[in-house]
Amino acid sequence: MRVAVVGGSGNVGTAVVRALVAEPSVTSVLGLSRRVPDRGASPYDAAEWASADVGAPAADDAAEEAIVARLARALTGVDAVIHLAWLIQPNRQREKLRRTNVDGTRRVALASARAGVKHLVVASSWASYSPVDDDIPRDENWATGGIRTSHYSVDKAAQERVLDAFEVANPGVVVTRMRTALIFQADAGAEIVRYFLGPFVPLGLLRPGTLPMLPLPSGIRLQVVHADDVAQAYLQVVLQRAGGAFNVAADEILWPKDLARIIDHGRLIQVPPGLIRPVVALAWEARLLASDAGWLDMAVGVPVMDTTRVRTVLGWTPRHSAEQTLREMLLGMVERRGTASSPMRPHETQFRDAPEEAAGRHRGSQTPGDVMDAHVPGHIDAGLLGLYLSDHLTGATGGHNLIERMSGAYADTELGPELARLASEIGEARTALRAVIDALELPRRPYRQAAAWVAERVGRLKLNGRLTQRSPLSLVLELELMRSAVAGQLGLWQTLADLADDLRLPRERFEELSDRTRDFSARLERLHEAARRTAFREGEKVGNAG
Repeated sequence: MRVAVVGGSGNVGTAVVRALVAEPSVTSVLGLSRRVPDRGASPYDAAEWASADVGAPAADDAAEEAIVARLARALTGVDAVIHLAWLIQPNRQREKLRRTNVDGTRRVALASARAGVKHLVVASSWASYSPVDDDIPRDENWATGGIRTSHYSVDKAAQERVLDAFEVANPGVVVTRMRTALIFQADAGAEIVRYFLGPFVPLGLLRPGTLPMLPLPSGIRLQVVHADDVAQAYLQVVLQRAGGAFNVAADEILWPKDLARIIDHGRLIQVPPGLIRPVVALAWEARLLASDAGWLDMAVGVPVMDTTRVRTVLGWTPRHSAEQTLREMLLGMVERRGTASSPMRPHETQFRDAPEEAAGRHRGSQTPGDVMDAHVPGHIDAGLLGLYLSDHLTGATGGHNLIERMSGAYADTELGPELARLASEIGEARTALRAVIDALELPRRPYRQAAAWVAERVGRLKLNGRLTQRSPLSLVLELELMRSAVAGQLGLWQTLADLADDLRLPRERFEELSDRTRDFSARLERLHEAARRTAFREGEKVGNAG
């Protein structure tokens, strides 16, 4: 059996791919995602991968047809399609979200039918259900009208209408709707923080037992499920070719008293949602919180799901309790855990050297074998050379911090993959410089790199016309700073190439680094060209990270 997973690099997709590749009757797995994950990392290394953007804009019918045709070609020869692709952020760009979430579902469905796929499994949600004001469990027959003040719920309900129409038009395709509760796993920690909290929420407070008491909106009750348990439900649906809708959640419902026991010391303050909602809305408007007030409306309005059908029809039983799942998720958020895919990327510490230097890391630990004989001869001023290299290391540290921050800020835009590659490669160049300094037994002067770390953060306060959000001007200015930093680094490698014979260092290595730095310059120039074309034009923001 060949199975395609559309959106296979995200939270659920990672777990589903892991389950599929471990199943002997699944002979091959095709992962489709907008940004292909690291093919050398588990579990992605066991699947085939192709790039596909189900939410790509289409200017006319011909462009729309081309998108569906490309998807259909990719899905040819597939027995079952599991469609998981969904956008939660940027939640201020409703057109973009709907294009991926609703139009993307329609495109995948049409492409599946065109490719002759017999089974389409789609990630729906408990959020698709119409609101209730009680705690009576509802089965899969409950209305899927959504909650109108939640963009996530509205799109999930619209997705259900797309599937309704598709089933009528394609009776030969088995359609399955997986209406899952909140899906958690430790490796989704960093992703959850980015999508729902943002950079200003102190994550240490989420560690169980830290808070002295827990304020919660009255009426809240949560159903959660572990990503690996959800993956097993998807696996059984595919193996049994089971159609229809399935509610999927762990056994227990988490009531306010349960949340207080898990997160703090059991001390709970229940606050009317009407008092909390304006605070959440204001924090979102001020860009202090990543999630809008619609998520609160959904949390207190969605019904409790009855999971009888998934257990009786599929024989599915969750291996993780709701409490275990929530505890694992909280720790994953505190630790900013992730995997080797763009949406699941872990938090990247911006200044890794500071604690290592403070601990007195052994110098020369990263010295490659081909520079073990390096030394500073008597006719070269070691003090001046050491100061020169240390100053360049300071600049490289600041530049690397900046490009890493840019990579994170624009990770969910079209510029994200290139910025991530540049951040990795520029980091490798900095490591090469550190190795040279260590090989020559010159001081790194870590206080200078610490100053660069601080300066880069102070630089975030620059006046760019926006106080609480990134301006399109930020990208232009930051790319200009990076171009200057890379130009300076080219001079460094050229100087070391001139001194290589005296220092007993491999000249060809510095010539190679010079070539790589020229490549950095060219790539940064292309990014800058794209940014400056549209930064000052309303409605045409390249790489807008919200």
